[in-house]
Formats: sequence, C-alpha cells, structure tokens
Amino acid sequence: MPPKRRQRRSERAYLDATPPWETRVREDLPPTTGPYDERDAPDDDVPRVDLGALRVPVADGFEMRLDLNEAQQVLGVTLAGPEGTMQLGVFAAPRNEGLWDEVRAEMAESLRTQRGVPKERHDGPFGVELHAMVAGDGGAKVPVRFVGIDGPRWFLRATFVGNIASEPSKAARFERTLRNVVVVRGNEPLPVRDQVPLQLPKQLTAEGDEAAGEAPGEHGEG
Repeated sequence: MPPKRRQRRSERAYLDATPPWETRVREDLPPTTGPYDERDAPDDDVPRVDLGALRVPVADGFEMRLDLNEAQQVLGVTLAGPEGTMQLGVFAAPRNEGLWDEVRAEMAESLRTQRGVPKERHDGPFGVELHAMVAGDGGAKVPVRFVGIDGPRWFLRATFVGNIASEPSKAARFERTLRNVVVVRGNEPLPVRDQVPLQLPKQLTAEGDEAAGEAPGEHGEG
C-alpha cells in the first residue's frame, strides 16, 4: 500500500505535476552508494529484472513476486526468502525535498492507533528507519522494518517482514539487493506520493503476446 495521503493537499502536493521538469544531468550531485537513480547507476555486471520504474537485482535464493491487478498492471514487487520478505515500492516526490521524514511520522502514528509500538532507529545502513511489531497470520506478532530512501523526484520504500526485520545478519543479503536497485523515475508528471507505475518484465510480456497470437489456432479457427 502507498503511504497515507493527506485529505487536503497543499501546493507542495502538486510540485511534481507542473512544469518545468528537470531533465539535465546535474554535475553537482554527490555520488551515491545505492539504491541508484538511473543517472548515476553503476556500469556493472549485476543482472537486474527490468520492471520499468525499478530495476531489481536477481539474487540466488530469492523468489520474486509481482502483485498484479485485474488489468495485469504491476502494483508492487516482493523478494521472498526463508527468513522473510522485502517489499519495494517507488513513489513520486517533490523536486527539492524528501518525503521520508513526513511519511515515517505518519506511519508511526498509524501503528500507534493499531496498538503497535513503533521505534525509530537512527543508525540504520540507509539512514533513519522505523521498526515495529505487527499482527501476522494467526494473530502472532511479526517484526517489521520500514526503510525509506529519498531520491531525485522519487521516494523508494522497502518493507522488511519476518526475521530479516530484527536480525541484521539475516537481513544482509536483502540489504545488498536493495543497495543495487536502480530507480528509473522518468519525466512523466505525477502528483506527489502517487506510485510510479511498474511494468511486467519484457520477457513475460513477449511470452503473453506469443500465447495470444497462438490462441486462434488452438481453437481451430481459420
């Protein structure tokens, strides 16, 4: 689910929906260590699945799950392993300021209303994080860890669920994958906090088109 949106939008909520949109490559931006914007993505040999707005590394031992709606649009991507899952979502952000501080405060308030006990961690590998225990299947409490990364006109959220949310040694492989994610925001105008659309991988799209092309013959038409 995307971050909770305020009922009454301010002018700030429309900043990303109005021109001009910055397309030039800025030379004054410091290099990042990942996750990467497409403009400073490393020229490496890491295999990544192209989901449009996100390029997600392929790692052994992970199962990649795509959440689709009835129109076959990708709503989210989750990496699952024996010790937990990491869900990724990318959202539109203002040009000149981040969202994570504001989103984190809203998430903490929401967790408190659900009788959760959110705690901030200020020394996380990606900056300030939010940790909590939430009800899982069967009502048992499950550790959850929220990580937010502010990028140029995008906000990337990673949600760790399970043992990987509370045990750093078990989270290491997921964190390495997160650090190698590439965000492709594009130049489409989107209201702040709206989810940046994801896409099916080209291989799956091609397979679907091929199957659709074979359908008439399979039904004996012609």
